[in-house]
Amino acid sequence: MLDYPSLAAVAAVVREGTFERAAAALGITPSAVSQRVRGLEERLGAVLIVRGQPCEATELGRTLCAHLDRVRLLEHDLAPMLGGIGARTGERLTLPVAVNADSLATWFPSAAAAFGRMADVSLDLALDDEAHTAERLRSGEVLAAVTAEHAPVQGCRTIPLGALRYAACASPDFAGLHFAGGINAETLGRAPYLRFDRRDLLQARWAREGHAVELVGPVHWVPSTHGFLDMTLLGLGWGLHPWVMVEDHIAAGRLVELAPAHRVDVALYWTAARLHAGSLRGLTEAVRAAARTVLVGCG
Repeated sequence: MLDYPSLAAVAAVVREGTFERAAAALGITPSAVSQRVRGLEERLGAVLIVRGQPCEATELGRTLCAHLDRVRLLEHDLAPMLGGIGARTGERLTLPVAVNADSLATWFPSAAAAFGRMADVSLDLALDDEAHTAERLRSGEVLAAVTAEHAPVQGCRTIPLGALRYAACASPDFAGLHFAGGINAETLGRAPYLRFDRRDLLQARWAREGHAVELVGPVHWVPSTHGFLDMTLLGLGWGLHPWVMVEDHIAAGRLVELAPAHRVDVALYWTAARLHAGSLRGLTEAVRAAARTVLVGCG
């Protein structure tokens, strides 16, 4: 049998990043955290935490932390019947979820708020590109994820949510300066454009699919969904935005859509661990309901 108080200490160090913050979260001393972690490592004969700034879990450490997350979810459903016996650490239950930035800026907050009203569980949201959130699920870092990957993840169930629709936009002054001659290889090669980060290929996809152009123009890197929109409104560059975020700006003339006939849809999926846990089922229901209000092609 695993020593769950010691495993809870390991998980707290990984989550908080230091032994001191883990101790504060658990309500014990840093030396007690250190003793629990070291004792579990000695009993297992393996290192679970790489000490550093911040501390990080080893592969075995991540696997055990993922196991603890699952046990806590299942125990949470039994807590009303067990009374105080069900609470091993006194910590509030936390559900780790990976979500992409554009979902977090558009429809996912409604899901989180609805879940918060129905469950006494905290969400721990990890932000990542939608093409990579599933990797956090595979590593055991999270128990559910909004992802663009439809491939199955072992031990998980994948549900199609619909697609987030994107439109290529620019400020009127920017469009007049850079695209007065139309949208073609020459103008796209000169006009500055925005990218969220090095993994953001949405603008390149739009140019390739809609205009048979490989983007080579100057790039500005803006790793914030709302900052991305602000920079576009101010004329720093052109870029693709969730339609739900720019529809009013286009109607008011603050933005112009560069090619209304060509928008890009990014299919999204909800992948969650196959656990018969009430909180995870509740979050899944909230996610599906919120997705239906914004995403296209929802069932």
